[in-house]
Amino acid sequence: MGEPNRSRLLDYAQGPGPAATGVPEARRSSLLDYAEAAPPPRPAADGRPGPRPGVPPYETPVFVPAHPRYVDAVDEEGRGVRVPFIAYELFTHPTGGTVAFSFTSLEKLVDALGDAQPWVATSLGPLAEGLSERGASVLLDPRVAAGQRNWGPAELAAYAREVR
Repeated sequence: MGEPNRSRLLDYAQGPGPAATGVPEARRSSLLDYAEAAPPPRPAADGRPGPRPGVPPYETPVFVPAHPRYVDAVDEEGRGVRVPFIAYELFTHPTGGTVAFSFTSLEKLVDALGDAQPWVATSLGPLAEGLSERGASVLLDPRVAAGQRNWGPAELAAYAREVR
């Protein structure tokens, strides 16, 4: 389906951005188009109640601070392989314990954590369920103190070199 997604990590590891390299600008994800066009959620067919007022629907797309990680393993034929996975960044919140920040727009994530912050897009429901099983929760569109950045260009470049 068109062009592959590009990690922001590559922008910092490979140098100049799209204008200098001839790579086309990234397009808006069609996931947001589907989410905006979706009808409001109905109660589940099995009789479970739908979302409470003020609680976003299960399928709501969110942007979560996260980054790729790799585990070196051995495949069935004894060859060394690198297995990728995504690590969500968890934060300590004074009233909520361990939380994953999630943002309803990429602009909100960038405003809160900076444009060098690696992220993934996911659905709010599965994220909240997975974290709940591990004793953590999701904080939707948190306010972050000014100047609180996890990642800058130097950290992204160092990370990209490390995982190569």
